[in-house]
Amino acid sequence: MTSLEGLNAEQVKERVAAGRTNAVDDSTSRSIGTILRANIFTLFNLILTTALVLVLITGRWPDAVFGFVMLINIAIGVFTEIKAKRTLDRLSILAAPHALVVRDGQRKEIALGDVVIDDIVIIATGDQVPADGTCLEVTGLEVDESLLTGESKPVHKSIDDEVLSGSAVVAGSGTYRVTRVGADGYANKLTAAAKQYSRARSELQEGINKILKVVSLMIVPIALLLANSQLQAKGGWSQALAGEHWKDAIVAAVAGVVGMIPDGLVLLTSLNFALAAMLLARSKVLVQELPAVEVLARVDVLCLDKTGTITDGSIRLTEIRELAVDANARSVLAALAGVGGGNATSSALAQGLKDEAPASLTDQVPFSSARKWSAIATREGAWVLGAPEVLLASRTDGAAQGALDQVKTIADTGARVVLLARSSNGALPSARQPLPGDLIPVLIAVLGEHIREDAAETLAYFRKQHVSAKVISGDNPDTVAAIATRVDLHGDGRQLVGYDARELPEDLDELAAVLEEHDVFGRVVPEQKRAIVHSLQRTGRVVAMTGDGVNDSLALKDADLGIAMGNGAAATKAVARIVLLDGKFSRLPGVLGQGRRVMANMERVSTLFLTKTTYSFLLALAVVALSWPYPFLPRHLTLASSLTIGIPAFFLALPPNNRRYVAGFLKRVLTFAIPIGLVLGVAILTAYTLLGGSQDPAMARTATTAMLIAAGLWIVAVLARPWAPWKVGMIVALAVAGIAAYQIGFVRNFFMLETVDAHHWYQVAACAAGCWILIEIIYRWHQRRWARDTKVS
Repeated sequence: MTSLEGLNAEQVKERVAAGRTNAVDDSTSRSIGTILRANIFTLFNLILTTALVLVLITGRWPDAVFGFVMLINIAIGVFTEIKAKRTLDRLSILAAPHALVVRDGQRKEIALGDVVIDDIVIIATGDQVPADGTCLEVTGLEVDESLLTGESKPVHKSIDDEVLSGSAVVAGSGTYRVTRVGADGYANKLTAAAKQYSRARSELQEGINKILKVVSLMIVPIALLLANSQLQAKGGWSQALAGEHWKDAIVAAVAGVVGMIPDGLVLLTSLNFALAAMLLARSKVLVQELPAVEVLARVDVLCLDKTGTITDGSIRLTEIRELAVDANARSVLAALAGVGGGNATSSALAQGLKDEAPASLTDQVPFSSARKWSAIATREGAWVLGAPEVLLASRTDGAAQGALDQVKTIADTGARVVLLARSSNGALPSARQPLPGDLIPVLIAVLGEHIREDAAETLAYFRKQHVSAKVISGDNPDTVAAIATRVDLHGDGRQLVGYDARELPEDLDELAAVLEEHDVFGRVVPEQKRAIVHSLQRTGRVVAMTGDGVNDSLALKDADLGIAMGNGAAATKAVARIVLLDGKFSRLPGVLGQGRRVMANMERVSTLFLTKTTYSFLLALAVVALSWPYPFLPRHLTLASSLTIGIPAFFLALPPNNRRYVAGFLKRVLTFAIPIGLVLGVAILTAYTLLGGSQDPAMARTATTAMLIAAGLWIVAVLARPWAPWKVGMIVALAVAGIAAYQIGFVRNFFMLETVDAHHWYQVAACAAGCWILIEIIYRWHQRRWARDTKVS
């Protein structure tokens, strides 16, 4: 037990009163109330709610079914953001539930948040350091700081050395005095910025939002003008208000407004993201923010942390080099692995020599991190295992120099090396005396980080997809370069050289020039990882960052797509957009596949929704200018939209689609949807006029709805190419449903459809055929124009 007295009760009370405790505010920047307000009180919800209330006032509730789309949109948005908030609220670097401190000369176990400044904390193997501090007493203390700094090798601690919160004790024990608590701690400073809420950047959502912003600027004045035109069409304000015509005017105005809002597109996008997240979850991939499934399809540079991503954080025995002939060497090495104190080196040796029968011991000297060696005695002699520079210190003889030369060559590749040497006189060295200077080098055991079996194959896949990779690690540059070479980072088998991040410029433009020339970086601190991400983004790159340590959390959060390993730090997983739950790097191609499916399919179905927005806008302008009755009731648009947009869009968004992502989603969609929408708008106005809109508006609306369904199904057929049996079956089923709506009495009455005679059907067919021809011409023109961009990989 330590002889230190620690703080007394009065001193602890003073520090608690002064707020100098280890408690940290773990709330995010957004409350549930804020999330609810952000999702409910939006301009479009206001417009749709107003339209919904106006329709309900008229008593024509079948025309108000569009309100369900708004409610579902709100529910999905609120659920997603509350889930993200709860994930962030659980953000915690320190996994240990308690700390062992000395107070009033007694050991006490207290909660982490109750640790105060100047507390004396006792730590031992397996503990996690609860707060920053300075070592007072150490006994072979080794600390793993890889989650904080990226350095994969345990750090030996001496008196007056600093220990950091969030690091783990892997060997020995010690006591230290707390110097920083709470938000001032090293780990908490690293993740303070990471705890702020942010959303993944989605080109799909951004494109849709741009459309919605444009529509929002026009929708209010158009709605007012449309309502006025409908009242004028009913004989003017006085006559309309005197009877029931004002209800017709309101419903018609609402039909025009709702038609211009692609609200179903927002809903389908959210549902498609949710479907991708569900499918990925089956593959042990957790999507913490729905738009993230799209982002990987756009990524063109992948930044990799070495430890925990390319490697799994463990070390393995990779090679044994014999320096002298000795039949007992391997069995002795296996025996020495058992007296190594259970550290990473001894565990790796034991695993690598598990099939080797260990030699029988007669005596031993356990491993000590202070001595850096262990020793055993057998009937055949005595043996020492340890750091080569310790066992052969100050030696200049040929055997020693030959061994040290080999050690240097191996160490330059980033591997760890331990030396087995035999005592020349057969005596076991004393733990209290310096090692003898005549130890005989017998063999070198080479230990290397274990590379994930799927790393090289996954990197090769991304190279084929034109995604470049950069390895960014806090470890030694030579070690990082050796690992990058072993996984053939560039695919050409060449030896890579690591760049020491201590020489990186701070200016982002200068940093960009270095990043252009180099792909492997070592000794990178967390702030530099973040700067590297920012520099790449400034040059127009879409950046994904993988990692598992707290030192990766800031870069993961700021990258376009942060990917955490399932066995990584809690803080890292909390800020990542995607978590590979089983830590398999090979899961990423599956994520890319889902991203491509979402992007390619949503580009296809977006055309359907934006075609409706275009023709609805044209109809509204024409109706306002001509003071015509609006060609549809909201329920007519609901029927047509369901059969030609909503239902087919859902199914067309589902199948696999491996088309490589190409920038310009919004431009491609608009160059097809706007011409098609204009064609439909003109066709609707023409059909409504020819079918007797002024004399018999009910029949004209009925027949024009049929024409819109027929033309809309042809658009579906065009966008569904290449055709497959299930696509043809879907289109036929939708056509049959459309016919049934006109033939089944209660359905026809619900949608206020008239019985159409043969003469009107001929006119409908003629208008629809004209639309089909023009749609086909526009489609072929569009395909030729974008053939290079839409090329299937």
